[in-house]
Amino acid sequence: MRKFAGPAGSLSRIAVESTALKTNMLGDPATRYVDVYVSAEHDGRGLPLLVDLAGFTGSGLAHTNWVGFRENLPERLDRLIGERLMPPVVVAFPDCFTRLGGNQYVNSASVGAWEDYLLSEMLPAIEQRFGCGGDGRRGVFGKSSGGYGAIMHALRHSDIWAAAACHSGDMGFELCYLPDMPAVLRALAGVDNSIERWWQQLESAQKHPEGSFKVFNALAMAASYDPDPTQFLGIRLPVTFDTCEIIEERWANWLRHDPVVALGSQSDNLRRLKALYIDCGEKDQFNLLYGARRFAQRLKQLDIAHRYEEFADNHTGVDYRMDISLPFLAEALTR
Repeated sequence: MRKFAGPAGSLSRIAVESTALKTNMLGDPATRYVDVYVSAEHDGRGLPLLVDLAGFTGSGLAHTNWVGFRENLPERLDRLIGERLMPPVVVAFPDCFTRLGGNQYVNSASVGAWEDYLLSEMLPAIEQRFGCGGDGRRGVFGKSSGGYGAIMHALRHSDIWAAAACHSGDMGFELCYLPDMPAVLRALAGVDNSIERWWQQLESAQKHPEGSFKVFNALAMAASYDPDPTQFLGIRLPVTFDTCEIIEERWANWLRHDPVVALGSQSDNLRRLKALYIDCGEKDQFNLLYGARRFAQRLKQLDIAHRYEEFADNHTGVDYRMDISLPFLAEALTR
């Protein structure tokens, strides 16, 4: 709900026809919509560009919708900019929802070539149409899976992104993913360990059964980090069905996508950023705090400039943290 009585920015929706996403195994559409916010009294030209990556089960299109009792993101931006807490910007809200429930924003033979889409198709479409962004003036941010996407894009593509903010992002995979594997196996045991049968039952159900989130979240992560095109929707688990023991070759594929691990070989890319922001709640129920601490400690050891904060909350309903991160990114991108 709107808390700022001043001028409101404009919001428009564009369609991006993607070639990169046409090969996904999920049957998801290759034409994707992007909502674009432009600050009040601007047409976008010359402004920095921020890209919002939504969390798992979310979409950029949901972030621009009306929401009760609190601001949506365009309303938050109106207030921050209107009160001169941050400079004017353009913000893109891409719809990256998938059949599996969401996105980790990496290239996957199963889920789709989402890195390629975002960098080679979506960004040029936004920048050409609105005259915004460009070298040194692009930032990426998100929370949860979106925070994960932001930090991985910063690690891999600092030649494109100049600033990044990771709110409660997935990292420390052995702590945030492996603890759910026994529950996943128990659910699959009820359908003779068939991922295909379990997924078909989920899709045909009138509502998702209680406790199903852990299962489809784990399956989606498997399709993102270790896809096997010979399997149903490219999904295979990194543990054995009978004893829940790690399958080392598969788990190694997951770990290559863990920001804490990736930092070991890609840390120099972060030195190119104008701004790097990371935070996490002290009561995060997905154990993400410990991965965030590991990542921040390593950044400090490597003498990489960053801003790291912990706050007295959990993983849910923490968009208010963007009151800190968005001005931090926007101010850096105007320099």
